[in-house]
Amino acid sequence: MLKFVILLSVLAYVAIAGFMYLQQRSFQYHPAHKGTPPQALGLSGVTEERVKTPDGETIVLWYAPAQPGQPTVLFFHGNGGEIADRSERFAFLQAQGFGVLFLSYRGYGASTGAISEQGIITDALTAYEFLIAKGVSPRQIMLLGESLGTGVAVQVAARKPVAAVALEAPYTATVDIAAETYWWLPVRLLMKDQFRSRDYIGKVKAPLLIQHGDADTIVPVAQGRALFAMANEPKQLVIVPGGTHDAVFDRGVWEREAAFLLGTIR
Repeated sequence: MLKFVILLSVLAYVAIAGFMYLQQRSFQYHPAHKGTPPQALGLSGVTEERVKTPDGETIVLWYAPAQPGQPTVLFFHGNGGEIADRSERFAFLQAQGFGVLFLSYRGYGASTGAISEQGIITDALTAYEFLIAKGVSPRQIMLLGESLGTGVAVQVAARKPVAAVALEAPYTATVDIAAETYWWLPVRLLMKDQFRSRDYIGKVKAPLLIQHGDADTIVPVAQGRALFAMANEPKQLVIVPGGTHDAVFDRGVWEREAAFLLGTIR
């Protein structure tokens, strides 16, 4: 009887592990597919661009050029929703006179393709090159990453010259978070998209701002502190008292980023 119970337990564990492995991206990514155009959300002076990636997908970009002498913000969103859910953020950045480029990752919004870490990084680099083709100097590009997008920003900044990087609720690696959550699974062996920011942050030479809520239960603040400790100078860390993961949508966070950008560029 004991052998049967042990066998049944092993089979159940293997079945659960197999299910988690096959379905892992549905746990990691939560895209929306409305694909609402910017004008329908009250944004003006914005063009919706459809750009081909090197691997043949079509990604959607929202672009508003900078006012004379102002920098451009390339924004990487989190794992939920789509850029249409962040129109208020776009309008805020645009109101500062900044150029703004929002990227809809493949599999999000109206962008084509299946979601993966490699694909998202390809999309991000394509968006960066879009700005370069528009005549925007790397010295005028600031990368802004929200939650999942912090790992995207770090990898782009490790590969390309930029003026500054701002991260909201960053992690050392998504696999580090998953390994704590699913401690009973061999996550480090099974996880496909690990977004190892800790492997790239040392290659980032641009000024860095990290903001993180100390009550964040999605990406614990310890992750942000650890990534900050690994980063090169110049760097700033702002801990938002009582801030949950939703602090990334707080106006105060946005205003500090705007001040950081202006102070870095000028």
